[in-house]
Amino acid sequence: MRAIVTNKYGSPDVLEIMEVDKPIPLKNQVLVKIHATSLNFGNLVLLKGEPLLARVAFGLLKPKYSIPGGDIAGQVEAVGQDVKQFQPGDEVFGDLSGCGWGGLAEYVSVPETALASKPSNLTFEEAAAVPMAGVTALQGLRDKGRIKPGQKVLINGASGGVGTFAVQIAKSFGAEVTGVCSQRNAEITRAIGADYVVVYTEEDFTQNTKRYDLIFGVNGSHSISAYKRVLSHNGTFIHVGGSGSQLLQSLIQGPFLTMNGKQNIGTLLQRPNQNDLYIMKDLIETGKVTPVIDRCYKLSEVQAAFHYFGEGHSQGKVVITV
Repeated sequence: MRAIVTNKYGSPDVLEIMEVDKPIPLKNQVLVKIHATSLNFGNLVLLKGEPLLARVAFGLLKPKYSIPGGDIAGQVEAVGQDVKQFQPGDEVFGDLSGCGWGGLAEYVSVPETALASKPSNLTFEEAAAVPMAGVTALQGLRDKGRIKPGQKVLINGASGGVGTFAVQIAKSFGAEVTGVCSQRNAEITRAIGADYVVVYTEEDFTQNTKRYDLIFGVNGSHSISAYKRVLSHNGTFIHVGGSGSQLLQSLIQGPFLTMNGKQNIGTLLQRPNQNDLYIMKDLIETGKVTPVIDRCYKLSEVQAAFHYFGEGHSQGKVVITV
């Protein structure tokens, strides 16, 4: 089978398309013929080996996982004897980040718990855009943010892969949503349901008088103290992405900044979860969430796809058709 392979850390130019052995499913595994995959921040970490701390999990000197790719959508080709949930012919989508990656290939063998039935109203390309970004937004808003109906929620980085899901999921919970994005992405942010849009080149939301019950920081470089200033009395800030200094501030300064009050500052580490994939499936099939795709690339164009994604300006997800 064809697969994208890398044996060293570096730029997208280290990625090569090669012929490798087609996997054989173990007794508890599902063999999936992959139709599409999508790129996430984790793919860049696995590619570059940065930040260096990530190499503890991904390999100190070279990548532990030679075939990258976390999100997949495809069709079950074979199942091991102990598999109960799927059978050949089933259409599935899933997150491979917890079981060895390998999505940038024509086939992959994974535990059945890494997969869920594909939303019936999506193409394979659309379904491949969902798992990691959609579940990140869901876990951040629901579990870390404890979002409630009627709350004022701000999504900083509303037009990116995670942000476009976060806007729609927050609306599905009954929140009033403000999306922060560039002028280029203002229209799409309104179209997916944001009640208010702040164009960051025209306005600094941390300097206005509005207060938010929940701030979901997907992007940006504001200090934690600036976020804290626009939180409501009982507000919560969740760091999902953004500058490295912001991550350190949320981990180190956050507990001290909030220890004497009712505000909360936290950081999200998304974890693959089959039940959450099925929740995303339900949100999509009931029309509450729709994946936003910026560009689609062929497997042979994977270097160009990574270069574009790495620029950090994509409107929604970058998808690769396998």
